[in-house]
Amino acid sequence: MVLELIQALADYEKEPDAVEATVESIQETIAFAPSGESSDTATVPHTEPTSPSRPARCLLLFSPEGKAVGMALYFYNYSTWRSRPGIYLEDLFVQPSERGRGYGKRLLVELAKQVVAMMGARLEWVVLKWNEPSIKFYESIGAKALDEWVGMRVDGPNLEKLAHLLD
Repeated sequence: MVLELIQALADYEKEPDAVEATVESIQETIAFAPSGESSDTATVPHTEPTSPSRPARCLLLFSPEGKAVGMALYFYNYSTWRSRPGIYLEDLFVQPSERGRGYGKRLLVELAKQVVAMMGARLEWVVLKWNEPSIKFYESIGAKALDEWVGMRVDGPNLEKLAHLLD
């Protein structure tokens, strides 16, 4: 179910061949929700604790019929200047057929509640520049673009090279 959502997200983001995740790797690295809490629109389960081997959490959203319609995959971060924790939303995805029903907003509300409950400083994420519908949606709920920041990444062979730079 989560792998299917991840693949659907990769397809949406025009990277259908980029997914390396497997059911096994997901089960080994993501903390999942053991029980649910009902709402008028869907079920949002409580999540289990993270650990060094399971640093990410996955909040799954199910339709009233029990179909997995969306997910928020996230982890905790920290604001140095504010000296407070927060949540970094790695991926928010709602199946295209289920959009416009409030599911994305529901997932973000649940994450915001977690940040507020831990007296956190912020909920943050990145969005692809071409994804205008999502940008407009995020702005409608009060998010603002961080135009002065540039995302950076080291991966693949460059990550290996960096890890051994001082050897």
